[in-house]
Amino acid sequence: MTFELSPEHEQFRRSVRDFAEKEIAPHAAQWDREHHFPTDVVHQMGQLGLMGLTAPEEFGGAGMAGEDGGFTSLCIAIEEIGRVDQSMGITLEAAVGLGINPILTYGTAEQKETWLPALVAGEKIAGFGLTEPGAGSDAGATKTKAVLDDGEWVVNGAKQFITNSGSSITSLVTVTARTGEREDGRPEISTIIVPSGTPGFTAEKAYDKLGWHASDTHPLSFEDARVPEANLLGERGRGYAQFLATLDDGRVAIAALAVGCIQACLDMSLQYAGERQTFGGPIGRKQGLAFQVSDLQVMLDASRLLTYKAAAMKDAMDAGSSSVSMGAFKQAAAVAKLYATESAVTATRIATQVFGGYGFMEEYPVVRFYRDAKVLEIGEGTSEVQRMLIARGLGLPVE
Repeated sequence: MTFELSPEHEQFRRSVRDFAEKEIAPHAAQWDREHHFPTDVVHQMGQLGLMGLTAPEEFGGAGMAGEDGGFTSLCIAIEEIGRVDQSMGITLEAAVGLGINPILTYGTAEQKETWLPALVAGEKIAGFGLTEPGAGSDAGATKTKAVLDDGEWVVNGAKQFITNSGSSITSLVTVTARTGEREDGRPEISTIIVPSGTPGFTAEKAYDKLGWHASDTHPLSFEDARVPEANLLGERGRGYAQFLATLDDGRVAIAALAVGCIQACLDMSLQYAGERQTFGGPIGRKQGLAFQVSDLQVMLDASRLLTYKAAAMKDAMDAGSSSVSMGAFKQAAAVAKLYATESAVTATRIATQVFGGYGFMEEYPVVRFYRDAKVLEIGEGTSEVQRMLIARGLGLPVE
């Protein structure tokens, strides 16, 4: 099977690349130094239609159904934005995958009408509150609670590492919370929409992170935060299943972000290897260096094929195709995420080595990509979680 992109997808890639190189690349280093979250660029991405690639026209989206390759288009956009700035790449990925998609997939008609138009337009963004101080990979161990009281959910607890959750344009965060207990003693987990500005809901001081400096990331706290009962997202008790499905899509999108990182490393290494002179010629003529750059090309091709294979499977399922099972897609998503993200970390190490001493200097973008890459192996499911999922998909009873 081949996963060659359509002419329309390639044309779309060129338009996003042009936007990224003109509007993001010249400013990325400054945003990184200043830890600045550029809300104006978020608005521009919305105006370009990047936030609405998977949303229906009635909410201002592109109306791209599965047969139109809407999810593949989103992955292309994330890759191209991430090729110049990983911070803006993850901002787009989270805005759509974690902000828009849960409401689009599970929301009521009223919830969609209330929240989606501004999110799709890029006027606002939203976060997804899953991870907690004591519940990361073991997300089922969430301690945040929501209790019904006189027609309102009263939310208490804390979340951490939540993207797009505390900016000046954040409109809401959907959070997973315990809403009861099942007959077998396991917690009943539901998903609830908590609008920004809700009394008792606080986005704490932004993290001082290793990378993704221009991305908005906060710990969140909830102290008797009250929201209407109607803010329940989807069925009560289905929160666990909802976030698992959300993460499946997100893993492919993170793989696309990793592909953008690898492409950037190859681009930078090729240029530097041709320009840097030593021992009377360009360093690219040395096998020790040239072979490492060749490895970048191999990792890029393999990562891109795995990523767009998984994206094509997602689009096929969205189009109603019976040729792709959910189990096959989950496996493809885990494989793509694992290989692409670990390759991205390796690619940044290689690119830094190509640059030698200059690769240790903040004035060169390779440093920023080096710092940004590591979290790709952690967010949306660690490499260890991906290996566990892949092993289970192979039929192994791994724990």
